[in-house]
Amino acid sequence: MVPVTAGIPPAGMRCTVQNFMQTHTLWKVNRMQFGVFTIGDVTPDPTTGRVPTEHERIQAMVAIAKKAEDVGLDVFATGEHHNPPFVPSSPTTMLGYVAAQTERILLSTATTLITTNDPVKIAEDYAMLQHLADGRVDLMLGRGNTAPVYPWFGKDIRQGLPLTVENYQLLRKLWDEEVVDWEGRFRTPLQGFTATPRPLDGVPPFVWHGSIRTPQIAELAARYGDGFFANNIFWPKEHFQALIGLYRERYEHYGHGSADQAIVGLGGQIFMRKNSQDAVREFRPYFDNAPVYGHGPSLEEFTDATPLTVGSPQEVIDKTLTFAESFGHYQRQLFLLDHAGLPTTTVLEQLDLLGEILPTLRAEFDKNRPAHVPDGPTHAARVAAAGGPVDLTPQVEIDLHSGSAVRR
Repeated sequence: MVPVTAGIPPAGMRCTVQNFMQTHTLWKVNRMQFGVFTIGDVTPDPTTGRVPTEHERIQAMVAIAKKAEDVGLDVFATGEHHNPPFVPSSPTTMLGYVAAQTERILLSTATTLITTNDPVKIAEDYAMLQHLADGRVDLMLGRGNTAPVYPWFGKDIRQGLPLTVENYQLLRKLWDEEVVDWEGRFRTPLQGFTATPRPLDGVPPFVWHGSIRTPQIAELAARYGDGFFANNIFWPKEHFQALIGLYRERYEHYGHGSADQAIVGLGGQIFMRKNSQDAVREFRPYFDNAPVYGHGPSLEEFTDATPLTVGSPQEVIDKTLTFAESFGHYQRQLFLLDHAGLPTTTVLEQLDLLGEILPTLRAEFDKNRPAHVPDGPTHAARVAAAGGPVDLTPQVEIDLHSGSAVRR
């Protein structure tokens, strides 16, 4: 059961769970969530030398999100960057636009920078997005991988972990409490502050904590009973087995459930053609020249050591199914498809192929999944578990002398 985040509402404010389930279009969901994430890189196509414009890249991200819904995927997630060659500097703007053009797909981030964004702005932006998207929103918090971003936003990278912990504590408080008094190390104090709008139905967006190397982030996720996303696309599985194992152990320690009930998400990279030889031949120049891992290990070495799968649809199915063997049953699988200069037409073809194997992936993952292992998180399920939706419209008025919100 998910605790009600804002106490027991007055009589009449909470509708019945039955009514909510009957009227909410997202109640029937898949146990395992599959989706795609984008980092929004503007990278030359190594086969033609052409570099897309920023406008073209942004429009491509929207097209990918809409196509992901069309082929039956559950999640679209965008990264956050504030430096070239990346374009997604404003995830909520992007996701709000996508929300208006989609009906079912869950919108998320990969990641939202908890260190350099003001927690007040995160609380309000993502609550607003919840309302616009009718609850189809969650977010992944992280510290990012661009060191200069800290001074750009007036922060000290040496305080990265303390910033993460303090900012998240404040974010939770802003969502969970109507009127907030706060004093910490890294921002000005808050007195009588109410973040608006309030979380939709009384339940804030589900939070994932993303990390590729930091045990303290796994600990933070476990402490709050949040999800832990291991974007295991660059390093061998043994590294991520240790991080996920720590998270599961501490999740149980904090009393949120058994270790195998912890909420885990994984990354992955795929490139498919009907036969593996064509896939390898077509993808190799993109791999060899990719800004992140190009000019390093060979394609064959990288696919052996990481989740990257370049081959036939069956090869993608087979390798993806091994993730549960390595990390235990998990809730969300996100694939990176649009990177390294791949043309948008090629990415959309990849989404078609992913849609074709999606029923097989769902069936195989569900086949041996114990009943007590949680489904992928959705707003509808969390609201129902809390006992039904709550109207949290603030019952406050403004003190004309201080400008602060006070309870009526």
